[in-house]
This record gives sequence, C-alpha cells and structure tokens, in this order.
Amino acid sequence: MSNRIYTEKAPAAIGPYSQALTVGDLVFTSGQIPLDPATGAVVGESIAEQTHRVCQNLEAVLRAAGSSLSRAVKTTCFLQDMADFAAFNEVYATYFTEKPARSCVAVKTLPRGVLVEIEVIAEKE
Repeated sequence: MSNRIYTEKAPAAIGPYSQALTVGDLVFTSGQIPLDPATGAVVGESIAEQTHRVCQNLEAVLRAAGSSLSRAVKTTCFLQDMADFAAFNEVYATYFTEKPARSCVAVKTLPRGVLVEIEVIAEKE
C-alpha cells in the first residue's frame, strides 16, 4: 500500500501526479523542476541556480515523507543540455553527499522550458 506525500514547502504538482509516494520503507519522488513553492514561478536562469532550487524542493518533499537527501539511493536527472553537465554536478554534489546511484540524461525539452529536473528514490529515516 502506498501513501501520497504533499508539502506546501515544495511546488504543488502541475499535472495529475503526487509530489511523492511512500511504499514500505521507500520514498519515490516525482520529478522536481525549479519552481518557487509559493508562486509557482521558475527560479533562476542558470543551471546552477535552477539545480539549487530543484534540490531544495526535493529536500522538502523527502522531509515530508520522513526521509532526506542523505537517504537517497537512486536519482534520475534530466538536463536540457549536456553542456551544463559540469556546472550541474558541482551543485548536485553539495546536496547528494552520500553519492547515490544515478542516471543523468539530456532531453529535448522539460516542462516550462527549465534546464533541469531530478527525481529521487530514498529510504525513510
């Protein structure tokens, strides 16, 4: 049985999905993009600024689910342009210090024209 997770400290879903679901001791987040939770506006123009906001949103969702970024076991990262890979990694590494398994791919477009989206699977605390 799964439980839906919702927090006002992260952007509300912009489609028919949940911010996250818990199944047993695992948390599965939906992909987060760099939206301000209060306004729904895109935050930042650079990959660094947008990655910070995405990680802050993920941190809020994971906390609401009884987990944290340090409990992440797998991330999937979507970049609009692989030319941003190094700058993305620099910011990502400051949040995911436990180095979870990861996939990182370039995609043609992301919602609202953002540069980055990340989803996480994490263990509960």
